[in-house]
Amino acid sequence: MSDICAVCGLPKDLCICTTLAKEKQKIYIYPDRRRYGKIATFIEGLDPKQINLKQLAKKLKESLACGGTLKDNKIELQGNHLEKVKSLLVDMGFSEDSIEVKKNYANKRK
Repeated sequence: MSDICAVCGLPKDLCICTTLAKEKQKIYIYPDRRRYGKIATFIEGLDPKQINLKQLAKKLKESLACGGTLKDNKIELQGNHLEKVKSLLVDMGFSEDSIEVKKNYANKRK
């Protein structure tokens, strides 16, 4: 007998909770200048109760071959990966319409 999902009540192998959660997210991707003028890509708007952010950050870092971290429910990736991140998230099952890419820098340091 397979385990039953506590959220939807379906068996774990038929569970659709993560698919539904991915479609409901409103994701923002934007660059920011960090120390010494380095550029970092930030991903925010993901609900940590529905999506495992640590696992998602790990997959993104492996796919982009870059470093990064998870702070305050934001994924921070080293380097400018705006369009690559969007295409990876779409490949992972997130809705393309719910992903917003901002090209301008959030923090303009000199």
